[in-house]
Amino acid sequence: MTGQSNVKAMAKSLLTMGSEVRQLRKARQMTLKDLSATSGVSLSHLSTIERGMSQPSMDALTAIADALSVTPDWFFARRPGAGPMEQAYVVRAQNRRNLNSLYGQDAQQLGYTDTLISSSIGGNFYMGLAVYQPYSERPDDPLHKHEGEQHGLILEGELEMQIGDEVITLRAGDSYSFDARIPHHARNRTDKSCKLIWAVSPVVIPKDVRHNDEGRGTESPESDRK
Repeated sequence: MTGQSNVKAMAKSLLTMGSEVRQLRKARQMTLKDLSATSGVSLSHLSTIERGMSQPSMDALTAIADALSVTPDWFFARRPGAGPMEQAYVVRAQNRRNLNSLYGQDAQQLGYTDTLISSSIGGNFYMGLAVYQPYSERPDDPLHKHEGEQHGLILEGELEMQIGDEVITLRAGDSYSFDARIPHHARNRTDKSCKLIWAVSPVVIPKDVRHNDEGRGTESPESDRK
């Protein structure tokens, strides 16, 4: 790789990392000032990091990650490819990011595993793949609601979903979409796993969903979707 190619690769890496920091900060509903106060990284340095104009030290990156409740590797999405469009927008199955780590809740706490299908969380909505193991559900079993919409498609298995006062059984090929302000919850009551593709808007993922009864603003996003 030539010197010029090295410079271009580094610049691209900085832009990508800075974009990931900005996207997650916004999803956490934090301002630059909030993130600066929580991380101890100066406002001006954070601004240049998000714009891809400076490279943070490992200590600074760790402080930013801690403030956003993730590990530093979240900011380095693995999207290899032959061309810039593929690298920017295509997510190979083996490179999906673990959303449970973003939520701070593992499968046992949450009732399912979740991975990000979207190439980023920077748009108006995001998509993921949830897997409910046999007889799995969120232990606390609450109903959830939040602003926005949610949509889903059952890929395989069976899911019992409560929307409002109704309990509905969804099977492979069935789909749904509804106003997410309606209280809802889902569980797998069968002896086979269930896979679900979901999409949710808006992209709001509070820092500590374990201490938020509900995710968007006051609602718990990772469990409100399904």
